[in-house]
Amino acid sequence: MSQFYVIVYDIPCNKRRKKIADLLEGYGQRVQYSVFECVLFPEKYKELKRRLRKRIKTKEDSIRIYPLKSSALSRVEIWGASPPLTQLPGSVVV
Repeated sequence: MSQFYVIVYDIPCNKRRKKIADLLEGYGQRVQYSVFECVLFPEKYKELKRRLRKRIKTKEDSIRIYPLKSSALSRVEIWGASPPLTQLPGSVVV
């Protein structure tokens, strides 16, 4: 089953920040400069974490990953000009 994640980062190095942003764009939707919403299955989530760990310097960079339950998504407030909330898939065909 997929899980909704909000991933935020603060990376001072422009080159590393670009690499992290490019990586995250392959997994989710950018909703602000350093904020992504991702809907990931467990295997993809593990893959993303492994790939992120290879690209950051833990003494300088900060990445936060917030898993959100679907019940919390219905209470999200979006103000101003921004993309709509990333939607969880409605159904999965197995």
